[in-house]
Parts: sequence; C-alpha cells; structure tokens
Amino acid sequence: MMVTALLIIHGLVAVALLGAITHQTLSAWAPVKARPGSFFGRFRTVPPAAFANAVVVLYLAAAVLGGIIYLDFRVDVRPTLEQAGHWQVLGFFDLKEHFVAIGAALLPAYWVCWRRPRDDEPIRARAILTSIIAFIVWWGFLAGHITNNIMGFGA
Repeated sequence: MMVTALLIIHGLVAVALLGAITHQTLSAWAPVKARPGSFFGRFRTVPPAAFANAVVVLYLAAAVLGGIIYLDFRVDVRPTLEQAGHWQVLGFFDLKEHFVAIGAALLPAYWVCWRRPRDDEPIRARAILTSIIAFIVWWGFLAGHITNNIMGFGA
C-alpha cells in the first residue's frame, strides 16, 4: 500500500516536471520577437527562467521518489517482467536510470544557466541544455509509464 501511494506521488511529481520543462523548452526555442497572441508568443509571456527552480526541485523529488520505489520494482516487478520476456521494456527502463543520473549531473549547469539570464549571454547554451533535460524527463516518464502499464503495478 505504501509503495502504491509513493508511485502515485512519483507520477504526479513527474507530470508537474514534464509540464514545467516542456513549457520552458518551447519558450527557450521560441523566437524572441514572436507575434503577440501566437503559439510561441504565449509561451514567451512567462519568462523561461521562472521555471528553473521548479524544474530542479521537481527533478530531484522525482528522482528520490523513484529511488525509494526502485527496491520494490527490483524485487517484485522486474523478475516477473524478465520471466515474461519483456527485454526491450527492461532495456528502455535501464536507459531511463542512466539518463536520469546524467540529468542529475547536468542540473547544476542547468541551474547556473537559468538563475540570472542576461540579454548579452548566448541563449543557445541554455536552450540546448534545457532540451537535453527535457529529453531525459520525457524518456523517463514514457519508460516508467510503459513499464508500469505492462502488468499494472502490484499485479
């Protein structure tokens, strides 16, 4: 029961992180002079730097919750998936673990790039770093969601 509650909280944190990093990524790549009222113009109304602290906190919270849940996954779920021959899914999940670790290592650089962005700084580095983190977050979300949906949690 406790693991199920933690998995739900982990999923909610992941969805919040997904929204924040996706919004920031689209905003970072949007043209600076986007037409007001356009799709990218609306993304530009919220400064992309406003998401940086939330992304860092949500990323770390999702990683810690995932780490707590991981023991139950490793002991109860993974052996069943191995016996059922779901090797591709397990491979995607293993990549998730590696990507999340790389993303955690990139968080300090990401935070420094966004903490006080100035107009004279190159914006491409921020946009690329944010895109890498966004890719990791999307990969982690999809790999975790698919792995969970193979049999259903606790099945």
